[in-house]
Amino acid sequence: MDGSQLLKGVLDVAVLAVLNERDSYGYDVVRRLREAGLEDVGDASVYGTLRRLFKAGALTSYVVPSDEGPYRKYYGLNDNGRDLLATSAKTWSAFAETMDHLLKELRAR
Repeated sequence: MDGSQLLKGVLDVAVLAVLNERDSYGYDVVRRLREAGLEDVGDASVYGTLRRLFKAGALTSYVVPSDEGPYRKYYGLNDNGRDLLATSAKTWSAFAETMDHLLKELRAR
């Protein structure tokens, strides 16, 4: 199975989970996702997800000057984002439990 297809389906919740820990700028979100084990996540996919979640009203954003170059746009969760994360986490947990159940026999072999 192609992991990139799975990643497309869960990138929103993964980004929300990372931002739930602390506000971050785009590349920091990418780095943290990769460190968490999503090595194949693309920069453009994450930046697109951040913009889409912001437009949907799930994120706040603010600009911080950087000593290392241009300013950085930070994103954080607002109440809508926290609600979306909670709902998405429940959905993911139920889905993962179902898949674990379906694949249990295969793992026992």
